[in-house]
Amino acid sequence: MASRVIMPKLTDSMEEGVVVKWRKAEGDHVESGDVLAEIETDKAVMDLEAFASGTLRKILVPEGTTVPSGALIGVIGEPDEDIKELVKEQPVSASPTTKPVTPSLSQEKAEGEAVPSPRVRTLARERGLDLAGIKGSGPGGRIVERDLEPLLAKKDQPAAREIPLTQMRKAIVRATTQSKAPVPHFYVTTEVDMGEGVRFVEESKKRGDRPPVSLTHLIIAAAARALVQHPGLNAAFAGETIRVFPSIDIGIAVALEDGLIVPVVRDCGKKPLRQIAEAERALVTRARNRELTPEEYTGATFSISNLGMFDVENFIAVILPPAAAVLAVGSVREIPVVKNRRVEIGSRLKLTLSCDHRVVDGAAAAKFLQTFKRGLEHPGDL
Repeated sequence: MASRVIMPKLTDSMEEGVVVKWRKAEGDHVESGDVLAEIETDKAVMDLEAFASGTLRKILVPEGTTVPSGALIGVIGEPDEDIKELVKEQPVSASPTTKPVTPSLSQEKAEGEAVPSPRVRTLARERGLDLAGIKGSGPGGRIVERDLEPLLAKKDQPAAREIPLTQMRKAIVRATTQSKAPVPHFYVTTEVDMGEGVRFVEESKKRGDRPPVSLTHLIIAAAARALVQHPGLNAAFAGETIRVFPSIDIGIAVALEDGLIVPVVRDCGKKPLRQIAEAERALVTRARNRELTPEEYTGATFSISNLGMFDVENFIAVILPPAAAVLAVGSVREIPVVKNRRVEIGSRLKLTLSCDHRVVDGAAAAKFLQTFKRGLEHPGDL
């Protein structure tokens, strides 16, 4: 009996996917579990496996095409099986995924239409002009430089580029809109003395620790220890109740070329610093290689976004539901500080905690930051 191959819903936030590459061709024999195609979800490129054995009778969606989750993209059956009824199920709203391009000279005109001069070709390429529809005034209807004057007059201001949204960017749009609009955010900022933390990281590198401990690892560990003492921030709004999570699963925002992904370090409240470092390094590497599974980037109970490496002093982050809080981390700066009534050079780090006011109040957020700050200023205790 013929089997339908559909665009899967690989994550809760996935509404559509892109067929990146077919790994099997029409007429190929497939076994259940064989990889049929590579599918781009909102977070990663994943393998689509066959759920039945037989022959890949029909491919309905070309490579590079976006279709909704649940749409029919292929059919597996016996070589002589009648699949006409199944093939009639055409993919809904299928559309090719295109890459942004800079406007350029149209293709060569067909015989009898205006042809641009070499100078016009150069100007069109440099200024991003589309010559389609221009009537040439040169010999034989050739498009010459004076014919471009109306277009050049309109080019005083640069034209906007329209860049199609990637699956990852669409997911970010959905998540942030669902968070920022309905969730009542408030923000609490503190400054941390990072002198001991910086020394701790430098000593780890000198010892040749594998992996070496980074400031990000100290921040994750300090956040986990603070959440153990303040479980009300490791929680979510659930309509008529507040859900306090039993495990501390911290998501770390990782910037990618076309957006960001938040791999999750699981059960941080019970992991020593070294295990946190190992888990974070492995997850970030897999994230940048687009190798994460949905279980590795969903379900964070608390999140951290670090822009310190980009020389950002301070910022606020948008909460990613269902979590009730996210910590925004800036860069460590050497600034003049007053210590024992004397001015010294100190290493300081600004952090801002974004909270869901339905779950967390200002005093609870402040107490969490106090505990977090003490842990970060005494890294040997983490």
